[in-house]
Amino acid sequence: MDRLPRYRDKDYLQTTEDYLFCVVGPVHPSDRVIAYLKYAPDPSGRWGKAEARFTRALRDYTTPALVGTLGFLESHPDYLYQSSVLGIKMSAVPLRRISVHFRPEEKMHQLRLMKRPDALQRRAVDLANLVSDESGVPIESLGITGSVLLDIHQDFSDIDLVVYGMRDSRVMKETLTRLFDEQGSPVLRFSREMAEKWCSEKASNLPLTYEEAQAILERKWGRGQFEGTLFSVHPVKLEKEVFERYGDRIYMARGMVTIEAVVSDASEADFLPSICKVRDVAIVEGNQVEDICEVTSYDGLYGGIAEKGESIVAHGKLESVTDKKLGKQYHRVLVGSIEAQGRDYIKLVC
Repeated sequence: MDRLPRYRDKDYLQTTEDYLFCVVGPVHPSDRVIAYLKYAPDPSGRWGKAEARFTRALRDYTTPALVGTLGFLESHPDYLYQSSVLGIKMSAVPLRRISVHFRPEEKMHQLRLMKRPDALQRRAVDLANLVSDESGVPIESLGITGSVLLDIHQDFSDIDLVVYGMRDSRVMKETLTRLFDEQGSPVLRFSREMAEKWCSEKASNLPLTYEEAQAILERKWGRGQFEGTLFSVHPVKLEKEVFERYGDRIYMARGMVTIEAVVSDASEADFLPSICKVRDVAIVEGNQVEDICEVTSYDGLYGGIAEKGESIVAHGKLESVTDKKLGKQYHRVLVGSIEAQGRDYIKLVC
């Protein structure tokens, strides 16, 4: 459904104070945009050009780090929002505070027209052209987000691509999975050393064993290397694929819960929020409710790790959901909530 102006997941917003926020998901209140603070002005920051320097406000993609940004924003209360729909306090940028709206697809178009791109910009365009040619996904369906979108990237920065649309995202997933396994492909998985470091860090900081982190990494089709640079690919829905408006569903916390379940529909699992419809739910710990229909994650780590028919264990916030459009109520498990303090998870049952 159209929204003018529309704000997509992975867009960025620059505020009147030059804070840089990353947009979260496709559903927003009418007067503000749900987003997290990623970069803040800092004369000694590692990102930026000349005197316009920035530091990362979000140090890593964990719930404790996100809570840290909310603490920072306590001195900027305009950017904090108590949502009666989601039942939590979050960061959100009022429309009147937006000075620049950065769109990944527009930046990709600009990069392709540049006569003198720097090394990282050239590599980003080369990667986009490669995966477009290999997949048949139009280059117009691709974007570039992160520091390259904002023109604050450095030699150490990653390439963060966006692919728009559910169909093109499925095709891109198939293509990258194939390219990773092709001998001589310029698109590579993590090296053994990189994979070991990644799994060790996850096992140290999250409620995962090294082996569980390994199983997750094996499913992360949108992470790899290209010409020595790390890259990621993020699927984002088009407006016509979003059927929810802010306030259509009301969410209320019902405590923490652990469940075992079978995934019945994973068609929206690669997007943010990642949604897995589930069946055959068994509640291991927590409120004994009868109607848990889905596991939703705002933690990108767990997005898309389970396929239809596979069994999972999930620990997260139990929420009652009132769907005002359909006139029904049910429950879901939310992973990535502030209340869980980084102790929630989704694990594959082998």
